Amino acid sequence: MTRLDASSTAGGLRPDAMELASAVECSGPRTLLLESREVPLGGVRAMSVRRSLPQRDLPLVGAWCFLDRFGPQETRMRVEPHPHIGLQTVTWPYLGDVRHRDSVGSDVVVRRGALNLMTSGAGISHSEYSVGDGPTPLDALQLWIALPDSRRHGAPDFEQHAVLPDVELPALLGTPGAATVVLGELAGVASPATVYTPIVGAEIRIPPGATVRVPLQAEWEHALIAVAGAAEIAGGDAAGEASVVLDTSHLLYLGIRRDDVVISSADGATLFLLGGEPFEEDVVMWWNFVGRSHEEIVEAREAWEAGSERFGRVVDHGDERIPAPPMPGVRLTRRRRRL
Repeated sequence: MTRLDASSTAGGLRPDAMELASAVECSGPRTLLLESREVPLGGVRAMSVRRSLPQRDLPLVGAWCFLDRFGPQETRMRVEPHPHIGLQTVTWPYLGDVRHRDSVGSDVVVRRGALNLMTSGAGISHSEYSVGDGPTPLDALQLWIALPDSRRHGAPDFEQHAVLPDVELPALLGTPGAATVVLGELAGVASPATVYTPIVGAEIRIPPGATVRVPLQAEWEHALIAVAGAAEIAGGDAAGEASVVLDTSHLLYLGIRRDDVVISSADGATLFLLGGEPFEEDVVMWWNFVGRSHEEIVEAREAWEAGSERFGRVVDHGDERIPAPPMPGVRLTRRRRRL
């Protein structure tokens, strides 16, 4: 989920992980497996996540710039108020209830089947607590979307959508699959959630023994992760790139210029598809901030440490807050896509 304390790595990059992601033209269809990594959060909670984005060679997929799988694990979550700039946070739960509170007055419970979308704009703060006093089973995806210049300086906002559209996925073999359009658009069906770049985020369900076709926007780039089960994804290279098996420990980068992706599963699988128009702006990511320059990140950090009104005050919280880690001793450096 989001960052827990100044020494942890959840919900943001490590203080020494200086990243400037640059979108470049993708080379074409791919079936490239990239290993997700276990990130210990540290502290008394002893939680960990599996991080699929950013990758060293792939900082973004469309506007998606961050993807953590939180769980499945049994834990007690207490994430105190902390800030964000320049992004949207997408929380897609699978197990357990989490209370979300923020500085625009939201106080909601995050549950399976509902999309929780927070838009930071120029600045927002929020907290996340698991419901109950003791450890509880929790599992969710936490993703970030980089906001374009047209929105990243605007006002913060929060949306919760309990009803999302489903799409039937045609079967090439066996029973048709299904997709829930969490964000953006898939197969001509759009989520009600507010987005600011051409994008898709969708949960895909493959029945046991089925082979299904998922339509894609050919001008966008896409990637897949497996949430449960294993799936075989057909190669997308005109040169005959082989099919690959995707499990829960990898992200599969599909590249660009694909009209569809064909997915099979012997025992059934749940996956998450993310994609969008390649992001055309350079993005600096550090801690819980997404900006465009070293100076912008420094300014946001100083505003948070000073208790600036820029980030507001989280509902029903006092002075408790997560302090920002110190800035590194060097300028935040450029890190470009190398795929």
